[in-house]
Amino acid sequence: MANLGGTITLGGAVTVNRMGYGAMRLTGPGIIGPPRDRDEARRVLQRAVALGVTFIDTADSYGPHVNEEIIAEALHPYPPGLVIATKSGFARPGPHQWKMNGRPAHLRAGCEGSLKRLRVDRIDLFQLHRIDPEVPEEDQFGLLADLQREGKIRLIGLSEVPVAAIERARRTLPIVSVQNRYNVTDRASDPVVDYCEREGMAFLPWYPLGAGALQDTGGLERVAAKHGATAMQVALAWLLERPPAMLVIPGTSKVAHLEENVAAAAVRLDEQDVRNLDRVSTPG
Repeated sequence: MANLGGTITLGGAVTVNRMGYGAMRLTGPGIIGPPRDRDEARRVLQRAVALGVTFIDTADSYGPHVNEEIIAEALHPYPPGLVIATKSGFARPGPHQWKMNGRPAHLRAGCEGSLKRLRVDRIDLFQLHRIDPEVPEEDQFGLLADLQREGKIRLIGLSEVPVAAIERARRTLPIVSVQNRYNVTDRASDPVVDYCEREGMAFLPWYPLGAGALQDTGGLERVAAKHGATAMQVALAWLLERPPAMLVIPGTSKVAHLEENVAAAAVRLDEQDVRNLDRVSTPG
C-alpha cells in the first residue's frame, strides 16, 4: 500500500516510497526512556517494512538513543532499499525538554553514536535537528561536511529552517531534504515546501497529524465521509497530493494505527476535495 503514494529520490542517490514512518513515538512518556511495550514497538517497525515503507525517520535525541536501538533490534540486518534517517543537535535534560546543542563535538558524538546504535557503517540521511543560534553556523555546517567527507554520512538534511537558512547552508553543503512542522491546518512552511519543490529537494512534514488532534473546521470530516476514510487518513492523503517533494512520515506506537496511516496512500482526493481542504488552513 505504501508505494501507492509514489516515490521520491533523495539527492539523486536513493529512491524511497513517499509514505514513510516517523519513529519518535517508540519511546517513553515525554520522549524519554523506553516505550511501555517494547515488543509492540518492534512489531510496528516490522509491520511498516512489510507494508512497503522504505523510509524511517529517527533521531539520537529520541529516548535519547532508545529509538535508534529499537530500530536496530527490530530490523537489522536491514532489508535492501530501506533508508533510515537520523538527526542530531539536541540534548535531553528531561521529559519534554529539548536543549539545542550544535557544537561540533556534540554533533560528531551524535553521529558516531548513531552509527553504533543503528549498526551501520554509514548513515543514509543525517539531519541537523536545529541550527543552534549559540554556535556559528559555519561550524555546524563544516562538521556535517567533514562527516560526509569521512564517509560516515551519505546525505545531509536540515530541520525547522526558513528558506534563508537553507540557502546559507547550501553555499557549503549539498542539502537534499528539509524537515519542518507542517500539516493541513498548519502551513507556515508553505514557502519552504515551494522552495524544496523548485530546487528538487525533499520536504518531510513533522507533526503531520498534529499528534492526532488537528483543529478541524469540518472540512476534514466531510471529505473523509465522502471517501469512507478517517479524518486523519484524509489529512495524510492531502499531504501526498501536495508537490512531489513531499515525503510523509506519520508516527505511531500501535500496529493498528500504523496500518490506518499507510492505507491513507490509497485515498484519492479530487480537485474539489483539495479545494475544500485548502480552506481548513490556519494562517501561518
